[in-house]
Amino acid sequence: MLLGSAYTFITEMLLGLKSLQGGGDLPPGPTPLPLLGNTLDIGGDIVNSLLKLREKYGDVFTVYLGSRPVVVVTGYKNVKEIYLDKSEDFLQRGAMPIWHDFYENYGVVFTNNMERWRELRRFSISTLRDFGLGKSSTEERIQEETLYLVEKLRKSKESFFDPRQTLSRALCNIIFSIMFGNRREYEDKDIATVLTGIYESFLIASSPWGQIYEMLPGVMKFIPGKHQEFFKSMNKLHQFVREKVKINEMTLDPNNPRDYVDAFLIKIEKDKMNPSSEFNMKNLLASTLQVFFAGVETMSTTITYFLLLLLKYPDVLEKLHKEIDQVIGRNRSPTLQDRNLMPYTEAVIHEMQRFIDLLPLGVPRKTVNEVKLKGYTLPKGIDVFPMLTTVLKDPTCFKNPKEFNPENFLNKKGEFQKNDAFMPLGAGKRICLGEALVRMEVFLFLVTIVQNFDLKSPVPLEELDITPIVSGLGSFPKPYKMALIPR
Repeated sequence: MLLGSAYTFITEMLLGLKSLQGGGDLPPGPTPLPLLGNTLDIGGDIVNSLLKLREKYGDVFTVYLGSRPVVVVTGYKNVKEIYLDKSEDFLQRGAMPIWHDFYENYGVVFTNNMERWRELRRFSISTLRDFGLGKSSTEERIQEETLYLVEKLRKSKESFFDPRQTLSRALCNIIFSIMFGNRREYEDKDIATVLTGIYESFLIASSPWGQIYEMLPGVMKFIPGKHQEFFKSMNKLHQFVREKVKINEMTLDPNNPRDYVDAFLIKIEKDKMNPSSEFNMKNLLASTLQVFFAGVETMSTTITYFLLLLLKYPDVLEKLHKEIDQVIGRNRSPTLQDRNLMPYTEAVIHEMQRFIDLLPLGVPRKTVNEVKLKGYTLPKGIDVFPMLTTVLKDPTCFKNPKEFNPENFLNKKGEFQKNDAFMPLGAGKRICLGEALVRMEVFLFLVTIVQNFDLKSPVPLEELDITPIVSGLGSFPKPYKMALIPR
């Protein structure tokens, strides 16, 4: 073990020295140190550190995470070039070593096997959209869960509580329903297992240990520390998913698939004589786990943050109440068809997603070919950070971008108005797998909660802190409490 660690350390240092000697026409940036790269320039606050470097080096610049060069791209026009204008050149997923080392290129989210990505993405999008299974549609599953959520929230009896745990359990239930066919009770141990595993994994990955792993993965693999707990936590989740898939296998009816896992198992059986098929057990387990991570953590953070903003801005909440009462009333559940009749609600949802800035760094991309960008030549295989925070807060696209203002998405007539710079989860072919599901959940969850409740804060509005906790993985609201008053 020690010999392996020493060998890897020396190898990384030599590779680092080689990469620091240059080659190619990379954008400017701070001078890197051998092996460490720009670790000292970036420190523990990678987002704000990169924003400060932008002030010095411009909209496109290079930093070294350990020995690995990364081109940082900022501003709407430049990020659009990555995601849309030259999307085929930036189609691969950039390095996220701690996640890549666990998934080993399996599943749909982190893989850079492009044939695998295309096959699994096509299957996952069509299956997640509506299954085509003759069962409840995704919309109906979400509507069902919102009713359970309202029932649970009413039991709070107007007392102050932190909403995140309850929201996480409801959102986890939707993924359970889609992936395994049935929801769980909120106190069910399956939900506790998944939420604990997701929370622990994200906590470790965003910790200093996790950040160091991102810069020196070859070394950190062999060094004991908190980062090793990440793999233990992920392996527990992987085993949990495997056990649930076994249950589906034993009860599978090929003529009556119940959920995503059933649909995948049917594809595995259909392609069993094709050794190159991407429909195999490793891809099923990885994809299922990845959908849980994306569907639970992303959405629970989003809805929790949304409610905090409504506490902070009661005038916005009042206008939402008015529009919901006019269009839907209080005697039926919202549907996705209502969305087109609710311009103010749509504007608020878009502005909330813009303001909370969920993925400030974006998700790393990698060049598929040598490509020109802003006059520089990026070599094949280099990682690129398209910083979404600089798009969502681009002053050329949004008025007073650091302020919360739904009018960013309304025209003078009060009609909903799209903005091309709205890309909270990225854009283009490699956009978040569950983007359509997120849009459905955000609308139905938010509107259902606001339809049924008024919101109350235990502290004066001026004491409500809506500034996020920012890590390399995302933005999160500070913990808060609220009370829900039935309408």
